[in-house]
Amino acid sequence: MTVQESGAEPKAAGMKDVAAAAGVSLGTVSNVLNRPDRVSPATRAKVETAMAELRFVRNESARQLRAGRSRVLAYVMLDGSNPFFTDVAAGMEDAADAGDLSLFLCNSAHQPAREAAYLGRLEQQRVQGILITPVDPDAPLLGEIAHRGTPVVVVDRTPGGTAHCSVAVDDVYGGEIAVRHLIEQGHDRIAFIGNHTTVGQVRDRRLGALQALRAAGLGPDHLVDLTTTALTVADGRGAGERLAGLPASIRPTAAFCANDLVALGLLQTCANLRMSVPQDMAIVGYDDIEFAAAAAVPLTSVRQPRRRLGRTAAELLLDESEPGHEHRQVVFTPELVVRASTLR
Repeated sequence: MTVQESGAEPKAAGMKDVAAAAGVSLGTVSNVLNRPDRVSPATRAKVETAMAELRFVRNESARQLRAGRSRVLAYVMLDGSNPFFTDVAAGMEDAADAGDLSLFLCNSAHQPAREAAYLGRLEQQRVQGILITPVDPDAPLLGEIAHRGTPVVVVDRTPGGTAHCSVAVDDVYGGEIAVRHLIEQGHDRIAFIGNHTTVGQVRDRRLGALQALRAAGLGPDHLVDLTTTALTVADGRGAGERLAGLPASIRPTAAFCANDLVALGLLQTCANLRMSVPQDMAIVGYDDIEFAAAAAVPLTSVRQPRRRLGRTAAELLLDESEPGHEHRQVVFTPELVVRASTLR
């Protein structure tokens, strides 16, 4: 039985096949692929015609192996289910496209072991650089990878020291402007909903909330913590049920949620329990994802420059290969976007 009769796929055409079909040398084919300006228009057209007829696809992996470095950046995000991180990744892709690079996305899902496994694979694949929103921004592994030659940029976190470039948002200020707005709307007992004990960004947002209370002459007891295990819509719904179960005499009249997904879950519970927003419960979210403005009651939210955050991080990563590069820690200032969920 012949190979073709067995139903096997035909062998992919290689550079030697293209050279033979075009009647040129292997070096000429290589120049067409990598240095087309060195080849005359007529010869280049002949080679490109042969490539099209043979359905030739260049072996990028082999080329990268010879060069010792890839044309790939990678982003290890903290939570692939959160639109915030996909928006950040879109900004990274803008920078990668401009540099003729590809961007790989990995989701650690808040799991240190999974994050470490991805980092190991990416280093083995010789990616050009790694962007990461880490579970722990000071994890030794990040420094070890950079020391071995793979640049690392920390995204949406500020690590201690200056071992890496980093891009983040001032989350303390973000928490402060969120709660200051609620105080200005007449609220003096405010729920804080989020997992501030395990996530650094959420911890900073809560710290900003306490600063706003202190500036208004209110003690920390005016912030009621409703701690969640994660930052999902389901966590927001659950927190809403706990909030509604509090006696009316001590129930907060407003809630500052650690992200918009939690705020949307809280909003759903309020609707299910016939609690009016913002009359019975004012709600502020964080991130200002697209769904915030499109909610049944449009959400007031602290806006982060998500796409700009990602683009800047990728640009810093690409700059690592330039002579004289110095690590930078870029911090953006968030802004409050006021909508119907807090305006009585």
